[in-house]
Amino acid sequence: MTVDRATLMIAASETDANLYYATRFIAPDPFIFLEIKGERLMLMSDLEIDRARSQASVDRVLSVSEIERRVRAQGGADPGTVEVVHAVLHERGVRRLLVPGNFPYAHAVRLHDLGYQLETKQEPFFERRAVKTEEEVRYIEATQRATEEAVAAAHQTLRAAAPREGVLWLDGEPLTSERIKKLINVKLMERDCVGQHTIVAGGEQACDPHHEGSGPLPADRSIIFDVFPRSGQTRYFADMSRTVVRGKASPELKRLYQTVRDAQEEAIGKVRDGADGAKIHQRICDRFEAAGYKTGLVNGRMQGYFHGTGHGVGLDIHEAPRISRSGTPLQEGQIVTVEPGLYYPGLGAVRIEDMVLVTLDGCRNLTQFPKTFELD
Repeated sequence: MTVDRATLMIAASETDANLYYATRFIAPDPFIFLEIKGERLMLMSDLEIDRARSQASVDRVLSVSEIERRVRAQGGADPGTVEVVHAVLHERGVRRLLVPGNFPYAHAVRLHDLGYQLETKQEPFFERRAVKTEEEVRYIEATQRATEEAVAAAHQTLRAAAPREGVLWLDGEPLTSERIKKLINVKLMERDCVGQHTIVAGGEQACDPHHEGSGPLPADRSIIFDVFPRSGQTRYFADMSRTVVRGKASPELKRLYQTVRDAQEEAIGKVRDGADGAKIHQRICDRFEAAGYKTGLVNGRMQGYFHGTGHGVGLDIHEAPRISRSGTPLQEGQIVTVEPGLYYPGLGAVRIEDMVLVTLDGCRNLTQFPKTFELD
């Protein structure tokens, strides 16, 4: 009997969210996952097989070494990874495979040579990943609470700093982005979360949305905090951005902040089951244009609003769905960020980001942290 098609992944689940989602098993080295007629299989080395059998959420864990012995006993050469996969698939009459877009090319070529037909699909590879269970929502909320505690400690440190000649000073020296990022990341570690590429960027640096920030933090100018850690226990991310000024903001910068905040509140109000992510994003673009904030290239540098309004959050920091030009309809149970921003070198930058859970008639904001612009 020939089975129509099987799902195949070969990756390290420590870095591949789809594989972790399928197995709920963390491993630093690549292993084999197969789903055949609804049965989920893992093929594991002797090093990991006992742990996999006790921890993984699959139906069966097979021994790679036992399969290798069978292949050799049948007169085969010393089998590699693909030959092990081939032995399992051949026994079950499988010739068609569905693989993720990041499937290793060398393995794909070898499988093709063995007569397999490979198909792939765009993300999300598992559509059900985009809609969170109640347990997943709790995991993300817990990571968010840790994020808020860390950012609160950072803002308190900024409040203790003194503006002097355009720079913030604390303990007799300039207060740097590096010092604040270290404070945030240590606080996250205390809550068993890991922060990577944490953004604390002020002044001109903040006008580059993904600039992580370096050097002394400016007084009287906007400082963007963008913190997106992953829980070390559950593997789920959270994501939050806040923009603050320590000192006195100019009227123009205050207007910029209020424009972004008002736009974010409108966008959050439009999030609901069935809402079109592309239309929500376009409305923000139109609103900024109507307020006089143009987007385009000026002196070789982009300014205005030149990123998406939101993205899904879960086992990856950026996952389906999107609230952007390529956005799709939202569904109940999805968790998305809402993070409009405006960026103007010379004036400054503002980005405000919350995470919300999509519901049938609106959304529930999972972010509890206040939106305070001027810290005093």
